[in-house]
Amino acid sequence: MSVGVPASRIPASLIMLLGALTAIGPFTIDLYLAAFPQITADLTTDPAAVQLTITATLAGLALGQLVIGSVSDALGRRLPLLVALGVYVVASAAIVFVGSVEMLTALRFLQGFTAAAGMVLSTAIIRDRFQGIQVGKALARMMLVVGVAPSIAPIIGAQVLTWSTWRTMFAALAAVGAILFVLAAVFLRESLPVDRRRSGGLAAAGRSYSSLLRDPVFIGLALVGGFSFAGIFTYVSSATFVFQEGYGLSTQQFAFIFAAGAVGVTAGTQINGALLGRVRPERILLAGVSFAAVVGAVMLLVALLGLGPWALAGTLIFTLLTAGLLLPAVPVIALAQNAHRAGSAAALLGAVQFAVGATIAPISGLFDATSPVAMAAVILASALVTLALVIVLRRPLIAAARPETDRETVLTAGEAVVAH
Repeated sequence: MSVGVPASRIPASLIMLLGALTAIGPFTIDLYLAAFPQITADLTTDPAAVQLTITATLAGLALGQLVIGSVSDALGRRLPLLVALGVYVVASAAIVFVGSVEMLTALRFLQGFTAAAGMVLSTAIIRDRFQGIQVGKALARMMLVVGVAPSIAPIIGAQVLTWSTWRTMFAALAAVGAILFVLAAVFLRESLPVDRRRSGGLAAAGRSYSSLLRDPVFIGLALVGGFSFAGIFTYVSSATFVFQEGYGLSTQQFAFIFAAGAVGVTAGTQINGALLGRVRPERILLAGVSFAAVVGAVMLLVALLGLGPWALAGTLIFTLLTAGLLLPAVPVIALAQNAHRAGSAAALLGAVQFAVGATIAPISGLFDATSPVAMAAVILASALVTLALVIVLRRPLIAAARPETDRETVLTAGEAVVAH
């Protein structure tokens, strides 16, 4: 896993480690969802207070990406990652012993803040170490590990509850964090050379973020990622109520649907990886959001016509496949144009994605939680927003891409894509 690995080779061991470091974020969010009733009773509180703990986690993830990503541009990737993982282990272990929902909420914020390190720094490390289409291929392979996390985490949590309590989940997260700390300390070398680090302290960090926020193309791409995340978050937060309470499916049947969704996300990321180098990332992005809008419309039609749970599940699988297609496509374009500040760019990209996704997902809950129509409508609306954004961004993205000169050209840090 040394920094000196040639850009033409993408080590599987590195991708697996970075994928695990990224997946700890979704696992931290979703693992305890099935335990909400048990936590409510155990801490003698109300459901709304327990739901606030997930809001605190998402806020921590968003803020943590901004802070840690910027710090890593100045100090390098390795030290911030190890410090954050160490604090994550302590916070996760402390949750095992909490006696109030207020303390749980505070520790969940800290847990989210530190889990953000794995998410933002893994992307930055890939941008540091690879160039050109290799960035997209590495991201797609990392998403093979990451893509299933949001879908299987609630299932694992539900299984834990069959033999233990919700506190065991956080003991498990502490153990996973400790293992990742050891693996990162032993195998993950620094990817950002000293001569490429940002100087100037907080003022320079502020200028970096200010510059990114004034870049309409970057913000547009971040919003595309955010509304794509909104579709996944809406599915995760609504599916339990729709399929089990609305349609009356068994736990095993619901688990099968969740597993199929995980396969869909994974397939999408790998299709993206296979297309990169053959098709320009901008075209992949446009095709992905167009397909997402079509599938979202079909899903809403299936829900309105009452065609049943399995027809709805089929459309959901294709929705998640398109989300998997877009997950690597957005950062590969955004980071290619901001290689000189990859940590800050990855941080802001992730923060916007989680903020938008977490804001949109609860909307379906304002209506009948067991109705598939509300879930499908929110997913379709999110897909239509991504399509509109990509149509608006299409011209500036094409203008930013380097004209075709040589199919074997390796992109430099400031170039966007190799034109096909």
